Amino acid sequence: MKVHIETERLIIRDLEEYDVQGIFELDSDPEVHEFLGKKPIKTLEEAKQIIKQIRTQYKENGIGRWAVIDKQTEDFIGWTGLKYEQGLRKEFNYYDLGYRLRQKYWGKGIATETAIESLKYGFEKLNLKEIGAAADINHLASNNILEKIGLKFIDRFDYEGVPHNWYNIKKAEWTKKIN
Repeated sequence: MKVHIETERLIIRDLEEYDVQGIFELDSDPEVHEFLGKKPIKTLEEAKQIIKQIRTQYKENGIGRWAVIDKQTEDFIGWTGLKYEQGLRKEFNYYDLGYRLRQKYWGKGIATETAIESLKYGFEKLNLKEIGAAADINHLASNNILEKIGLKFIDRFDYEGVPHNWYNIKKAEWTKKIN
């Protein structure tokens, strides 16, 4: 198990095959998928495939989404982090910031906390020049998080017929924000 980030209350580490039940609980919840195409998974096999795809990203791109674990209870909260995105924007590839939490952890500041830590990791450890993110225009919580942590709204685009907001932050903007 490779731990990438540790905060006072969270462990952020590679997703492992034994996270299958946590991924299933996360991605089988229709409310979690409300702004993600409304296609929750239905089987543990689908959860295993998600983990396999993410672990492939670690090998191919050196980065992928990470598990978020509650330090005290060791409960699987969801995932967070960066991935090299090659399909969302047809015009370009980019490093994408994302997070997805089990419903019982919504509203506790975890998405914001892990997103900030992921930006820090991307700029300070990976030396990325910029990081992007997208959110369904109707997903107010996610749009608020992205703006709160310093990403700038750039434009709107359609993904699978659904309008999304596109955000970006450059390393120089991040450095200025934290200093």
